[in-house]
Amino acid sequence: MQDAVKGLKPQALWNYFSELSDIPRESGNEEGIRQYLLAFAKQHELEAIVDTIGNVIIRKKAYPGYEKRPSVALQGHMDMVCVKESWSKHDFSKDPIELVCDGDFLKANGTTLGGDNGIAIALALDILADKEAKHGPLEALFTVSEETGLTGAFHVEQDTIQSRLLINLDSEEEGVLYIGCAGGIEVAVTLPVQWEPVPSSSKAFTLTADGMLGGHSGGEIHKQRANAIKVAARALSQIPSLMVFKAEGGTKRNVIPSVCTLSFAVPSGEVETLKAFVSQTWQVLSDEYALNDPDVRLTLEETELPLKAVNSRISKQIITALYAAPHGVDAMSLRIPGIVETSSNLAILRLDEEAFRVTSSHRSSVLSARDDIARRFASVFTLAGAKTAMEGAYPAWTPNPDSALTGFCAKAYEEYTGKKPEITAIHAGLECGIINSKIPGMDSVSFGPNMFDVHSTKERLSISSVERISGFTRHLLSIIA
Repeated sequence: MQDAVKGLKPQALWNYFSELSDIPRESGNEEGIRQYLLAFAKQHELEAIVDTIGNVIIRKKAYPGYEKRPSVALQGHMDMVCVKESWSKHDFSKDPIELVCDGDFLKANGTTLGGDNGIAIALALDILADKEAKHGPLEALFTVSEETGLTGAFHVEQDTIQSRLLINLDSEEEGVLYIGCAGGIEVAVTLPVQWEPVPSSSKAFTLTADGMLGGHSGGEIHKQRANAIKVAARALSQIPSLMVFKAEGGTKRNVIPSVCTLSFAVPSGEVETLKAFVSQTWQVLSDEYALNDPDVRLTLEETELPLKAVNSRISKQIITALYAAPHGVDAMSLRIPGIVETSSNLAILRLDEEAFRVTSSHRSSVLSARDDIARRFASVFTLAGAKTAMEGAYPAWTPNPDSALTGFCAKAYEEYTGKKPEITAIHAGLECGIINSKIPGMDSVSFGPNMFDVHSTKERLSISSVERISGFTRHLLSIIA
């Protein structure tokens, strides 16, 4: 147990979270956490199976007297988004997450915390291990690679899941019951490049856009934070001639990029214009983002002149396309006030020997709008001569406020807290929509404790909120009939 969780309540729950934090679990590297879950099941004499894709299902018998209650599944995902500060030497393939307790918040030292979705696993394990917890037949479904394409949910097998009530523990706002979510799709862009010798009279520079908050591209897209790739492209958008030789921005498809670096050569006669425009852009952006992303930073440093770079025509095409490409909120919902309907996230930029490569993710609760914004994004790059492909589409989860499980959740929350919950939908993608589509008759609700700035190094989890959500979940399971 890490020192940061000592004395936290419920202690058993936080012990599980600490143990999970010691196990590397980046998407695609879930074998360690899978073996941990199977060992847990064996220790507590619980039935456990692994399906063909690697999801883990653990089953627990009903508390005496609750045998005739309906079976309920607690659901979360095993993987986490792995992002770290530039100074961090953390190796996500082998190093434990270093937990830090800061008042009411649990954070990590220079990395993402993994509260998304380690807290769901810890909540479930705490109940599964407790022989005094009152509930009907109980399942826990832990899926793989949610963060990189909802892979585990897409491969859930109907005959391995006995429950038709599902509680997803992958939401981040206490007091809110989510009964719907957006669908999503990605666009993969490939712009072939031609490398040419760089004129010896040129000067080379590296532009770094950083200092931004980043965050979850679904849950925080409405906060209008800066996108580092867009910021860098804007700073270079009016430079008439440049030759790019390095480009790297963003880390994950569902993370708003907080850092982007572009290295390029410009004619010596344009150096002063370049410096002036970068300085001017930084000043303008500092004003524009003063409230929602106040630490936006642009740094221009001269670097060694390379022997070759991408020719100026293609370099200009990629900068222009990145500058023009849609990012952010495209439309707000008219059905559920205050909820984003459609959005885009310009997520990743890379340059290799063959091409510039760009990845974007697009979300909407209206599937035709989801596909439309993705096609519009792709069209910008098609005009620049790139090849584009649509990938990883997943369905929306249509809200049903009259569902039986929603009723139980609302009743339990009011009984437990004395407050009425907010019942709404979320713009982020949740596994419920996919699982519902795979298992006929499944009724789902999603909730969770307060978490902030997930998918970023500022991710933090409210300790007191976890305690309350743990108690609420136990109360809910005790009344479902």
